[in-house]
Amino acid sequence: MRVAEALDSEGSRPSIKAPAPTGMPLLAAAGITLAFTGLVTSLVVTIIGVVLAISGFVGWFREVLPREHREPVIVEESPEEAPLPHIRVAHLRVGEQDHRARLPLEIYPYSAGIKGGIAGGFVMALLAMVHGAVLHGSPWYTINLLAAAAMPSLASASAATLASFNLHAFMVAVLVHAFVSLLVGLLYGVLLPMLPTYPILLAGIVAPLLWTGLLWSTLNVIDPLLDARLDWGWFVVCQIAFGITAGIVVGRSEKIRTLQHLSFAVRSGVEGDLDPEEKV
Repeated sequence: MRVAEALDSEGSRPSIKAPAPTGMPLLAAAGITLAFTGLVTSLVVTIIGVVLAISGFVGWFREVLPREHREPVIVEESPEEAPLPHIRVAHLRVGEQDHRARLPLEIYPYSAGIKGGIAGGFVMALLAMVHGAVLHGSPWYTINLLAAAAMPSLASASAATLASFNLHAFMVAVLVHAFVSLLVGLLYGVLLPMLPTYPILLAGIVAPLLWTGLLWSTLNVIDPLLDARLDWGWFVVCQIAFGITAGIVVGRSEKIRTLQHLSFAVRSGVEGDLDPEEKV
């Protein structure tokens, strides 16, 4: 920007020529927004938007064509001050390139989530068998009911059939329960470091209630027969027991430091090697 030796009205202070402010780009943007809004509302809104957009673009082009519109800006003279002493600035040492950090700085290893899922799944299975034995006279009732999620023939089976041992249903229930338990355990291992203040509240109350509410609102559509047979009160108790157990196991595990403080080349193994203290 070229400095102009112009003087203000008092004839004492210099000024520079700067691009003149204009609201035409804002008017054009508002017109485009209204034009597209009218596609789902009314033709009148689209017409108004097109008119505003054209007006904004025309006014905008007139500000720069054929010659850019400039106006003088008074140069403020700063008072002379004593030089400031040299001050060292403390930079963040954690994060990418020593200036940016991504939270959390420490996470749980995958093994913590796996252990939490196994422990929570064991407690949940034990409570489910107790529920079947107390209310239906057989610990296999709840197991067969879980297998009914993958075996439609069991969803309409009689109570006597659900109370009897079925090897095929037992294997299906174990696989389904183990897969879901490990998946949720790994999810706890990822989420709990992000909310470190009340980890047990998140794992034992909030997450089970959210999961139960989602299943309760959709199971009547996915499998109405299973929804009619499921004891939701006991289901919530089992979910909370799983969450508390998995949350305690994961929360008591030792955290490991993330590798975000290292460069991408080091993390990917292209350059150098990790120090013994950094290996996890």
